[in-house]
Amino acid sequence: MGGLKDVIQFRNSLNLFFNPNLFKMRKLILAFVFLIGLSASAQTSKELIGKWQLVKWTKNGKDKNIQQYYKTDQVFQVFKENGDFESLVGDESHKAKWKMSKNNKELTIIAILMPVKFNIDYFDTQKRIITTPQLGTFEYKKLAD
Repeated sequence: MGGLKDVIQFRNSLNLFFNPNLFKMRKLILAFVFLIGLSASAQTSKELIGKWQLVKWTKNGKDKNIQQYYKTDQVFQVFKENGDFESLVGDESHKAKWKMSKNNKELTIIAILMPVKFNIDYFDTQKRIITTPQLGTFEYKKLAD
């Protein structure tokens, strides 16, 4: 009789697995997860909007001196909603365009038809770390609006 109990229990678990109501619920949950993923993608681009200050620069594993290289510690990137970008180094200003990859893993800045692609190593609402093989790794902090 123990075998019959096992068969009945197995059949009941199959009914539970293939239950049409549960199947609909699984589809609903998957759709919800997909929508959350899309909103997270849009949110990342929105979180990039604003003014960011360069706080650390490393190349080939060695810290670079921002003050010495740029002759100022006032080095900023400004991202605008319309895709406009501005690099501020002291009193100098350079305009460009920016775009984020669909998977939020790459940031491209296009200055005078020359795109520079950065891998996004870390990104949240207050801190951003990007890397490009030619220039190194840059860490930025977001400034209050």
